[in-house]
Amino acid sequence: MGLPLVGISLGDVSGIGPEVTAAALTKPSVRKVLVPVIFGDGPTLARFPAFRRYARVEPSALGRVEGPTVVEVTRLAEKDRVPGKPSREGGRAQYAFVTAAIDAMRAGHVDALCTAPVSKEQISRAGIPFMGHTEVLAEAFGVDVMMLMDGPRVRVALATNHVPLADLPRLLTVDGLTAQLKLLSRSLEPVVGHKPRIAVLGLNPHAGEGGLLGREEVEVIGPAIRKARAARVDAHGPIPADGLFAKPDAVGARYDAVLAMYHDQGLIPAKALDFERTVNVTLGLPVPRTSPDHGTAYAIAGKGEASCVPMVEALLKAAQLAGARLAHPATGRRARPGPLRPSPGR
Repeated sequence: MGLPLVGISLGDVSGIGPEVTAAALTKPSVRKVLVPVIFGDGPTLARFPAFRRYARVEPSALGRVEGPTVVEVTRLAEKDRVPGKPSREGGRAQYAFVTAAIDAMRAGHVDALCTAPVSKEQISRAGIPFMGHTEVLAEAFGVDVMMLMDGPRVRVALATNHVPLADLPRLLTVDGLTAQLKLLSRSLEPVVGHKPRIAVLGLNPHAGEGGLLGREEVEVIGPAIRKARAARVDAHGPIPADGLFAKPDAVGARYDAVLAMYHDQGLIPAKALDFERTVNVTLGLPVPRTSPDHGTAYAIAGKGEASCVPMVEALLKAAQLAGARLAHPATGRRARPGPLRPSPGR
């Protein structure tokens, strides 16, 4: 079995995505574990010497590749690819990179996907409804997915992703949480080597204080935990978030993962504990997807100040997950290549 082919969507060309991708792919630790297939903008990538040696193809010509490859999804005008100055065409291009990479995932041309940071605002300004990579991937593959922040000290999964806080009570359901706990347990078991022990957070302060500060723990979260445990999921809670994360090293020692109820409840401790090395992993997809845990950082784009460590970690995690998938007898066969549908932005 050769090295896994890891697709990389370039993100916003006016952000730090291109430079951290270029820097990460020069690292020996990355080059020895994967073959990169970059979905991006031709002129932007041409600025970086490392990419000039890569094979270049258009999306419609992509098949299984033998070495590092650039898939030229767009050729943006110079005014639309200035570091630190996002543009509407750049927003459209970001989405085009992602959809081209998804086509390649479907066709079996890549074994994993690593996404450089995009700007939801700029994609939306281009007239494309976009809430995030996780939602787009879930819709593209027609599956239920979960966002997992995989860090060196703690893993935190999210029961809800990019939604307003006001919508949380109606989005949390017994059946939904039960299914998510099963997915989290099933996905992590091959990684940790045993049935994972999962801490489930409450929604309200002090996990509701027995219903005094909110009924979600009594009526939704608690029953979901009991149903999951009946299905042999090692879930525990509801646990107050502030108490659990007060001793972060103890969290990782006692639990293999934490299920948070909403975005900031999970991402704040994950980022605070180890921002650079925490990787965003999408669980539930047929092909692994990872991403560095940071944004486009327009203020420092093009200045040589951005750290490539988060991108290195995301690429290494993508290679690890792809290698495990390819080695598994049930899922290790690469899909037969199929036609790619046109991506927007060409």
